[in-house]
Amino acid sequence: MGVRVRVEGVVQGVGFRPFVHGLATRLGLAGRVGNDARGVFVELDGDRDGIAEFLTRLERDAPPLAAIERVTVTRGGRVAASGDGRFLIVASERSGAPRTLVSPDIATCADCLAELADPADRRYRYPFVNCVNCGPRLTITRALPYDRPLTTMAGFALCEACLAEYHDPADRRFHAQPVCCPACGPALELLDARGAPIAGGDDALTGAAGVLREGGVLAVKGLGGYHLAVVATDERAAAELRRRKRRADKPFAVMVAGPAQARRLCEVDAVAQALLTGRERPIVLLPRRTDVTGVAGAVAPGRANLGVMLPYTPLHHLLLADTGAPLVLTSANLAGEPIEYDDRAALDRLGGMADAFLTHDRPIHLRADDSVARVFRGRGTLLRRSRGHAPAPFTLAWEASRPVLGCGAALKSTFCMTRGRHAFVSPHVGDLEGYEALRAYTAGIQHFSALLGVRPEVVAHDLHPDYPSTRYALGLPDVEPVAVQHHHAHIASCLADNGEHGRVIGVAFDGLGHGDDGTLWGGEFLLADLASFERAGHLAPVPMPGGETAVRQPWRMAAAYLAGLDGLDDSAARATAVARRAGARWESVTALARRGGPAAPLTSSAGRLFDAVAALAGVRDTITYEGQAAIELEQVADPAERGAYPAGIARRDGVLVVAGGDLVRAALEDLDRGVGPAVVSARFHNGVRELVVRCCRALREETGLTTVALSGGVFQNVLLAERTVERLECDGFRVLTHAGVPAGDGGISLGQAAVAAARERLR
Repeated sequence: MGVRVRVEGVVQGVGFRPFVHGLATRLGLAGRVGNDARGVFVELDGDRDGIAEFLTRLERDAPPLAAIERVTVTRGGRVAASGDGRFLIVASERSGAPRTLVSPDIATCADCLAELADPADRRYRYPFVNCVNCGPRLTITRALPYDRPLTTMAGFALCEACLAEYHDPADRRFHAQPVCCPACGPALELLDARGAPIAGGDDALTGAAGVLREGGVLAVKGLGGYHLAVVATDERAAAELRRRKRRADKPFAVMVAGPAQARRLCEVDAVAQALLTGRERPIVLLPRRTDVTGVAGAVAPGRANLGVMLPYTPLHHLLLADTGAPLVLTSANLAGEPIEYDDRAALDRLGGMADAFLTHDRPIHLRADDSVARVFRGRGTLLRRSRGHAPAPFTLAWEASRPVLGCGAALKSTFCMTRGRHAFVSPHVGDLEGYEALRAYTAGIQHFSALLGVRPEVVAHDLHPDYPSTRYALGLPDVEPVAVQHHHAHIASCLADNGEHGRVIGVAFDGLGHGDDGTLWGGEFLLADLASFERAGHLAPVPMPGGETAVRQPWRMAAAYLAGLDGLDDSAARATAVARRAGARWESVTALARRGGPAAPLTSSAGRLFDAVAALAGVRDTITYEGQAAIELEQVADPAERGAYPAGIARRDGVLVVAGGDLVRAALEDLDRGVGPAVVSARFHNGVRELVVRCCRALREETGLTTVALSGGVFQNVLLAERTVERLECDGFRVLTHAGVPAGDGGISLGQAAVAAARERLR
């Protein structure tokens, strides 16, 4: 009896062919298995019961890293390939456009770590130990099928010992493409700040640990790019890293040796530990313990949370062990640029930041920054989706008739490409304003297009004409551009993230996004599905005096809100603490807000409302990174406070309009009475929660909709999100939140692609 089996999904680079070989051999079946552009093909010959058992166990017992999307079985004919009753792994077939899925990079497995620590093993202290169950995948893949000649390991010829493992069906390195050892694989090198060699091999590791222990800044080449490292307990070194990187306030992440060390620094529940130890190994934002210091104050100044990760490469494990302390590990890049991954560029551009470079000769083909996650309502949710997660696909509600490219936003940018019902979101790129970031963005799109074997025919983009992603989209030849409103894309990304497609009440709260009416939106209540939306409510618009300058200087938003409050005269506004801190600038900014016009565009942004209250409460007048004022306002909130500021809601031309200024007035009155920032912040957060619930309740009465989707960067605020979801659910709503893509702009590209695909279906 002959059977042909086609297996599609993440089935290359995950040990699937060796698994099939072992299963077929144990069942006494003849035939062959191989990779091709679509996934894995299997040809079987044997008795009916054996083949039936094979097909049952094929999906049930698949390797842990595999993600089977589809199994197709064709029966009939004799298909055994060897002629002697054996089952063989055969060479990959490379014809046709790629249709398989690429595995993300995987953290080092326990078996490889055991070899790394065993003095009797030939891979003892070898920084590139890997097997079929772990190691680099996406970042070394040049093309598909996933075979060594099509990866950046192509230049490393296997030694006899590794070749024997590669061809041994009983070995876990059977057909593991990046397999290597000290005799045939990549090698470490320690360079000084000018790129001159200092040491190689294990001496490079010893020297690098010495640089760190002596207070130096070390550039380390990881899986998807370079990081800058210092000892996390060294106050001077952490402060010096801030100075060199010109990173005044944004917190650094810390890499620790294991969960026990993480628990010494932070509160780690079962969900957080699962995130920390999972194969993706993201940075996990955790509540800091109040009874210990643990890390230098300059690592995460003034933050109640700490970003913690565990080592995910053998090199990280060795470096932590040799240094004997937790390490700050932050992306090596210039401000506003993507993580450096090219060796020559790293030396040229990071020489002023690093005292030494711990590098190696395995090229990185596609850069991938670290993913960032946190625990939200008992599950992990991503704040940045990159290494370890990308390019694992999302499944869309419908298959687009043509391939779609979602170009994303301008900040925290990603792109998304569809193939059939799969949507592939890129690793985090970053902010696209700089040349290097835009170059990384365009190169990434070209690589994904080749890797996935698709040429986008529909290109979805933001309405903002000055976004670099929009300009890129509109400059592409022979494609159909599809404009997708920013906040509709947010809600669509939440729907796609949850596998939903029906109409919902969408609450999209963020910084800024171009609206259909030409104004800047950001505090939106939408009635939306994947294909369309209508604006059902929003925060009352206020001017942004100075435009983008008001984003960098939140005190300007405080001035704008106070200038618009009925009954508050100028002398009372000038008497506020924020006005006194602004000094002579206050009057001119207030006058600009009242004049309006292009220099003070109107916005309904929830993010700008948070900025105004943060400045009013004395939390933050100016920012050094995006969202800083709102983040710090959340940090100071008293979790025990249950009071809530009220906000008026009116209906104008059939649309709900929320008086955000009422929250500002209430906060001002409390501050005048001597109420502290912690209580003011909590009451403000609770007031935002209440206005969301009241608007959703009004829209439910109007439409009958009972599902609410929360999206936008403001809902990355855990205090607000948790309390909003809790109140909505108590009020009988079903609530959708993000988990697989960020609620912020990192999820926009998925939303754009989902909208374009849905509209294609309706054509």
